[in-house]
Amino acid sequence: MYKGAALDELSPFAIAATKPSAGTFFVDLGNDIGSSAWWRGMVSLVVMLVAAFLLATSPAKLPTRAYAPLPQAQMAALAAISIAPLSAGGRTGARVAPTVLVQPLSETPERPHIELTAELGSVDSFGGALRRAGVSMADIAEATSLIEDFAEIGNLKPGTEFDIVLGRRSDKTQPRPLDALSFRAALDLKIDVSRGNDGKLFARRIPIRIDDTPLRITGMVGDSLYKSARAAGLPSRVVANFIKALSPRVNFQRNVYASDEFDVVVAHRRAETGESETGDLLYARLAGPKKDLEIAAWEKGGKLEYFLPDGKGVKEGMSATPVRGARESSGFGVRNHPILKRTRMHKGLDYAARAGSPIEATAAGTVIFAGRNGGYGNQVRVRHANGIVTSYSHMKDFGPGIRSGAHVNQGDKVGYVGSTGMSTGPHLHYEVLVAGRAVNPKSQTLPTGLELTGGELRQFQSQMARLRSLSPSNDDVEDEAANAG
Repeated sequence: MYKGAALDELSPFAIAATKPSAGTFFVDLGNDIGSSAWWRGMVSLVVMLVAAFLLATSPAKLPTRAYAPLPQAQMAALAAISIAPLSAGGRTGARVAPTVLVQPLSETPERPHIELTAELGSVDSFGGALRRAGVSMADIAEATSLIEDFAEIGNLKPGTEFDIVLGRRSDKTQPRPLDALSFRAALDLKIDVSRGNDGKLFARRIPIRIDDTPLRITGMVGDSLYKSARAAGLPSRVVANFIKALSPRVNFQRNVYASDEFDVVVAHRRAETGESETGDLLYARLAGPKKDLEIAAWEKGGKLEYFLPDGKGVKEGMSATPVRGARESSGFGVRNHPILKRTRMHKGLDYAARAGSPIEATAAGTVIFAGRNGGYGNQVRVRHANGIVTSYSHMKDFGPGIRSGAHVNQGDKVGYVGSTGMSTGPHLHYEVLVAGRAVNPKSQTLPTGLELTGGELRQFQSQMARLRSLSPSNDDVEDEAANAG
């Protein structure tokens, strides 16, 4: 047990009460706050903090050994073993001289195969496209012979791509042999040409399945028939054909309104690989206030024509004039002949125009005469339906393909304005004869249009009903247009 003063000295109260000596700077700042000893301790603490801050912010530099720069040879050796970006053409590894085991090559080795693509240009040929790709003339001739068994090379469309593989050649003086050739000959046909184990080329026909269901597009005319039809997904060519087909019966400048509805069916073929082709206009309808015009296509005389539901052709009557923009210089009837200087019957109409102006057939028909005919000069006569004949005289020259027996459509060029025969200047003498008698073209309605009858009419009406029953396909066409564009 502790006794007396020894126990008092161990008491915490006795320790706390112990005062620092007068000369010390390190004191307990928790005691005697505000006394002179406390302030000495506070000053010493601040001095130590400032000294530590100064040492921390400005450390003394340690001494180090200086090395001499490396020579160029050593720098090159280091660069050889460094990591360099391969995309920038960098190399790694030291380069050493070849040993006796290295044998020099007589020539640089070539790749065993070359794969490339050739394209058929707008003014190009199958052989020319392959020749530019490096295919030899012998291989081109052999491939052409094989391909012609499956497709007509002359019918290949510009833009057709040929995937070509050229093989290894014996030496650089010889062209590479054709190992493989693949291309799309048509929407429904692909052709592959390969070289067999016997070294000879052989061709393989790869058919492609086609869905040829026609497309039906409907819509409102709105601000513009052309813009609305294009927005619905119709190609510009089809829209132009639609307007042209209905033009003989509809005045698109005055009689078409925003509220009118259009209905179009167009031939369409879609391959299983996704490609598609849009063909001819098959059916068209334009409906609105006081109008409901419906037409469909039908092949007549080897040419696609358009007919109304009753079988009558869309084109009716004859063109107003055979020379566009010409001035009528002499009418039909009795007159004083400018050359003979006597009164005689003028059996036609004269149209004054500049020499060389084109003369168009006023209706479809068959040429029954094309040549020189006395005072008429160069003349063409065309027989039309219902015993009607038109005559074009004093021509400078004949139109392309105009000869006896040739078929002409309304608007085809039969010749050019001239002054041959008994003529006082460049003009066209135009006559219309019905049953051999000259009539005034301006005073009669001449039924020269085409017409379907009998069994042909029934077949046409059945086809029109089938086209009319197709479901609209606006969404499909818009999707294809978006994918193509």
